[in-house]
Amino acid sequence: MKRRQFLTSTSAAIMTAGIVSPMFGQRAFAQGQPALTRLAMPPLLDTRPTGRLSLTATSGSSSFFGGPGTPTAGFNQGYLGPTIIMQNGDLAAEVQNNIEEPISAHWHGLLVPGEHDGGPHLPIAPGATWQPEMSIAQDPATIWYHSHIHERTAEQVYFGLAGVIHVTDGQDDARGLPSAYGIDDLTLVLQDRRFDSAGRMAYDPSMMDVMHGFAGNRMLVNGQAGATAVVPEGFARLRLLNGSNARNYALFFDDTRPMHLVATDGGFLPAPVALDVLRLAPGERAEVLVDFSDGGAPVLMSDPDQAYGVLQFATDNTLPARITRLPEQLDGAPEDLTGAEVATRQVSLDMGMGGMMMGGGGFAINGRPYDMGRIDFEVALGSVERWQIRSTMVAHPFHVHGVRFRVVTENGGPPRPENTGWKDTVLVTGEAEILARFDQPASRDTPFMFHCHILEHEDAGMMGQFTVT
Repeated sequence: MKRRQFLTSTSAAIMTAGIVSPMFGQRAFAQGQPALTRLAMPPLLDTRPTGRLSLTATSGSSSFFGGPGTPTAGFNQGYLGPTIIMQNGDLAAEVQNNIEEPISAHWHGLLVPGEHDGGPHLPIAPGATWQPEMSIAQDPATIWYHSHIHERTAEQVYFGLAGVIHVTDGQDDARGLPSAYGIDDLTLVLQDRRFDSAGRMAYDPSMMDVMHGFAGNRMLVNGQAGATAVVPEGFARLRLLNGSNARNYALFFDDTRPMHLVATDGGFLPAPVALDVLRLAPGERAEVLVDFSDGGAPVLMSDPDQAYGVLQFATDNTLPARITRLPEQLDGAPEDLTGAEVATRQVSLDMGMGGMMMGGGGFAINGRPYDMGRIDFEVALGSVERWQIRSTMVAHPFHVHGVRFRVVTENGGPPRPENTGWKDTVLVTGEAEILARFDQPASRDTPFMFHCHILEHEDAGMMGQFTVT
């Protein structure tokens, strides 16, 4: 895979222990940290009063385990970016690039035309500024933003060029949902990162790392290690983003308390759905309500078969417990698109082992690696299409730009509960069928992407592009 240096070299010796090793057991995530280091939320950037958004990509240095600083990058800060709040209407955005290589700002899940999407055809050169004049018109949702430069996405996101967006209509209190940012409404960016023996975050993927996706040996939440999320003794809303390059999470609480799913990638469900385990693939988001009224201190875990800790919780009875019961209904009503489709397309997410073993690419969609000059699909504006997606060798999270879709089937059966609402990313473990309405235009100059959201696979060629006209 073609690679250049990003910021500075971080190719020191890497620990080979996996995230499920004894050093990262059920409660070992607090290892080396104060007894109760409170988890901080990303800074809040509220665009509603002004209708303007200003982001600056900047270099930084971050120390995660008390060791030496790691060169990192972020938007408006040294690692990651602020939580952006936006509402429907006009939004004048400005993204400035103050690092030494091209970046972009892809609004993952935002329904805007291709010229505003921020994909690889819209690079921002060092020292340059991108100023899209956007119009936001979509249901409330938790979405995110990240750099999306071809062959550079994985490393740039890994070192921090990503953040979360809340699209809101201001009606969450009427819905009976927690809405106090950082108190009962928590934004949680889940990332596994690989650290060397000195405690520096490192990214130097081997061939096997590219094949499987780059996995870490430590967990970060909101860019922090070993912190505790503090919540009131009532219901809290957890807005979960899988911001990892490749790791899938199967989230559950160590004391078996349920999570009540209220929203998926693209918006609310009609009513809460109780889950014991929530599966979240790279790029996916989910909003869940969790009852902490018992005053306990549960641990959010992942992977029941080889469990490891993700985030410790603690309650604070001095915080206002605003929400003490589940809402019976929500106003999400995902449209049934069945029967409206005008075309069916086949999408095969391919890994050619022969090409990889010989040092070539091997990653492709429908047998063809990504080519920025080639349009793979031409879609009619306003149409509904059925895409039948097949994953080869490993499970691939599949993302489509510029749309939200409904998952119709998974391996011939009904979709998992996490996939019953509006989606823009779905984990394909064999075969999946989706129905998507294409309401945003995209030209040949700024087409939409569809790709695997294992970022190493995307960079290596498992991506295609389409126009909507």
